[in-house]
Amino acid sequence: MVGAVLHRARDLRVERCVMPELKAGHVLVRVRRAGICGSDLHYFAQGRYAACVPSRPFILGHELVGEVAAAANVKFPAVGARVVVNPARPCGQCPYCATGRANLCPQTIMLGSASTKPPTDGAFAHFVAVRADQCYEIPAGFDDGRAAMIESLAVALHAVMRAGSVSGKSVLVIGAGPIGLLVAMTARVFDAVPVAVCDLVQTRRQTALKLGADKVLAPDSPELEKEVRELTGDGFEIVFEASGAPAALRQAFGLVRAGATIVQLGTLENSDLLLPAHQIMARELQLVGSFRYGNAFGEAIHLAASGKLQLQQLISGVVPLSEIHQAMTRALTKNGFLKLQVDLSAA
Repeated sequence: MVGAVLHRARDLRVERCVMPELKAGHVLVRVRRAGICGSDLHYFAQGRYAACVPSRPFILGHELVGEVAAAANVKFPAVGARVVVNPARPCGQCPYCATGRANLCPQTIMLGSASTKPPTDGAFAHFVAVRADQCYEIPAGFDDGRAAMIESLAVALHAVMRAGSVSGKSVLVIGAGPIGLLVAMTARVFDAVPVAVCDLVQTRRQTALKLGADKVLAPDSPELEKEVRELTGDGFEIVFEASGAPAALRQAFGLVRAGATIVQLGTLENSDLLLPAHQIMARELQLVGSFRYGNAFGEAIHLAASGKLQLQQLISGVVPLSEIHQAMTRALTKNGFLKLQVDLSAA
């Protein structure tokens, strides 16, 4: 088969690769569409992602929709089924898996990731092999573009669920990339009001308004805190930090009211940060982590199928696999690009 193999920073080659091995209990998925994620861009730009440093070249990509081409000792899904894939494969046996928190499983294997040694090949290829329980059938008529957004939506939905009820509460989302925008859209579906989005990039702030945000904010504006008070009275009740910028997390503490919840879902560099611990105590603030999907993957499909979210508005373009290097380079500019997807359906 052919896949997009990362050899080092800025060295992504579309080349012939060995077909993945099909083990018992696994299915072989013929990839139709795969989205370019922020982690893919980190690997492409820097040759690594946070603490994940590749020990060999590997195939990127983990946001995918495809069809089951073959199966080994599997009852479900059937060969021919169209599926989206949860790219995280937990062990299924540890205490975290046994208590419904499989996203915290320390033995998780992630598609298109160097979190394991050797790295695990991903979805920017004609085929990928996954465990059968990673697959979710999608409704008939659900197009490939929206289906390839399910993984990102599951990240956003899990984060909103980690905050508890958002209904009637003031919400700020910091970071207007695809995940941040999906968090804002999801919070609105669950009746948060008002919903504000904060980002350094003006075009992304404009996009947030088009997608239904009540207010957009610039984190470097000298009027920021004044604007927040005018909108909320005494600060936001819930803040979702989706940018992964240490300064953004620190800034969040100055934008919330007492008793607020701050949800950290942006990936921060693996280093210690100075945070206002006294505020956490004296103002009874909650700082909550949100990692991957929890049990939200199936619910994300139902939410997308409901028609309450216009996922296609986040798709900035679709390119063939042969143009993935150029697409990665364009996506790094951020201006004008949200979610770029790779079309492998003609392969």
